Amino acid sequence: MAALGWLHPRRRSATARSVLAGEASAEAARKTSQELEELTRTPAPEKTGTPEFPVAGDERAAAFFDLDNTVLQGAALFYFGRGLYKRKFFQRRELARFVWQQAWFRLAGEDPEHLQDARESALSIVKGHRVAELISIGEAVYDDYLAERIWAGTRALAQAHLDAGQKVWLVTAAPVEMATIIARRLGLTGALGTVAESVDGVYTGKLVGEPLHGPAKAEAVRALAAAEGLDLARCAAYSDSHNDIPMLSLVGHPYAINPDTKLRKHARASDWRLRDYRTGRKAAKVGIPAAAGVGALAGGAAAAVALHRRRH
Repeated sequence: MAALGWLHPRRRSATARSVLAGEASAEAARKTSQELEELTRTPAPEKTGTPEFPVAGDERAAAFFDLDNTVLQGAALFYFGRGLYKRKFFQRRELARFVWQQAWFRLAGEDPEHLQDARESALSIVKGHRVAELISIGEAVYDDYLAERIWAGTRALAQAHLDAGQKVWLVTAAPVEMATIIARRLGLTGALGTVAESVDGVYTGKLVGEPLHGPAKAEAVRALAAAEGLDLARCAAYSDSHNDIPMLSLVGHPYAINPDTKLRKHARASDWRLRDYRTGRKAAKVGIPAAAGVGALAGGAAAAVALHRRRH
């Protein structure tokens, strides 16, 4: 978890703090990956042929997936905030703020200032709480909100890597504890996320380095690849945000998933692969048929407002 003091995401090359954040995230991810692998290992389904990519049996290849708006519809941290509210961690006024932030995220995409505001409002209150308590809440949040908001198309891409015998990691600015829960529930290898300091199982309110965002994500992937003996030229990365261009540029197979305007432009100029699983006008802009109405784009936020009104 994080707490007060979130820094504005850096848009330049990696700093010492982003390197520290990346290395800390990679170390935390590796500690949990072996247990997750044992829990989620299942026989690969029979296949009639081997796809060109991912290459089956290539143990030096792996896949790295951004979480918010790439794997998950919306931002994990917003749903986590709702889970905290449900357990009376804060009051009604803050819930309305979370609902608005979620609506903005769904409609406008990943905006650094809004993401920072959301993190501050959600995570400043966890200082002094036990890590185990927040992990327990994270499990419930997945069941209550996240399970039905996974993009099926992105999930299929991740499964293709797993079926090919490759490791698949989430890479997100969300707390590493929440990210690890999502990775385990989806049967992935593990997760790289923002690492918060804890002493004797209690959060201190300090971060290790900085939020895992922008250049810090690239540093985390680089550190994990070195520790795992991966060849980044044979790896794949997936994201919706131009903030993740440093991470996408590290690998030989970058994908723009549900891309924002800047990433879509960069992806086309760089001849990167694009996939869009959204409905409504945003998808139409990149030639994807709208399976549901335009209003579906903000449906989650509207449902959250309705739920809030019914409860109060």
